[in-house]
Amino acid sequence: MPLILIADDDPTVVIALQHLLEHSGFRVLVAHDGQDALEAMRGEVPDLILLDVMMPRLSGYDVCERVRASPEWRHVRILMLTAKGGVVEARKGLALGADGYMTKPFSTHELLAKIRRLLCPSYEPT
Repeated sequence: MPLILIADDDPTVVIALQHLLEHSGFRVLVAHDGQDALEAMRGEVPDLILLDVMMPRLSGYDVCERVRASPEWRHVRILMLTAKGGVVEARKGLALGADGYMTKPFSTHELLAKIRRLLCPSYEPT
């Protein structure tokens, strides 16, 4: 069962994502800021990180950059989730190594489909 790390400082978003993912068959870790996300990864390396951009202590961009710089974490998929929907923000996240970028609010169906595609590239929704 894939492990997904939710890194977001908004408790409402965290609770909703955690509920959705657990009921969709994923194991979930939670971090409430960028520094907590990196610390959580030292305990158990996730398959995918749902990474908010605007967080205290370390931004999602900083976390993305550090994950991609680490040989032991380089394989982890990163899907950035943010309220900032501009093209510049998306390009920055992708340039730093994110595998995808979604703007809040988002459809839970779209999110699950994107997660499944990132974890299993041959996945085709039915």
